[in-house]
Amino acid sequence: MKRYTILVLVFGFVTAFTSCSLENDSNYVGNEIIPIESVEIPDHFLFGESYEIEITYNRPSTCYRFYNFLYEINENERTVAIINSVYNNSTCVQEEESVTVTLNFLVTETETYLFKFYQGRDEEGEDQYYLAEVPVLDERPTSDAILLD
Repeated sequence: MKRYTILVLVFGFVTAFTSCSLENDSNYVGNEIIPIESVEIPDHFLFGESYEIEITYNRPSTCYRFYNFLYEINENERTVAIINSVYNNSTCVQEEESVTVTLNFLVTETETYLFKFYQGRDEEGEDQYYLAEVPVLDERPTSDAILLD
């Protein structure tokens, strides 16, 4: 009887904590592209190296969760946007929050990359982008300073 009681209690706790979860598919509304507020990107890349690009956006409420990046490649041009999954939940807090996510980028080309980070639409409905050109170096830059022992 004790085992049965413990199982019922455990099941009750698990059900209580997961029934209000944003991950519950019955509350899922869809995905939404969110404008990017700021980007931390290196001023140059080294061929063959991997970089973490930090991207910050404003999440409209706790009903929004980072899902993935919209990432389009056109030669050396990269278009990047943030995709959030949206849930309908009565416990969501309608308060904007700044969120930073990391895009891992592997340098596979030797020419300069042009990044276009989606920043929303203007009054005419035209997409706006933050543009960042990042040159690719063959080797690490050497310092002009001379070190003395």
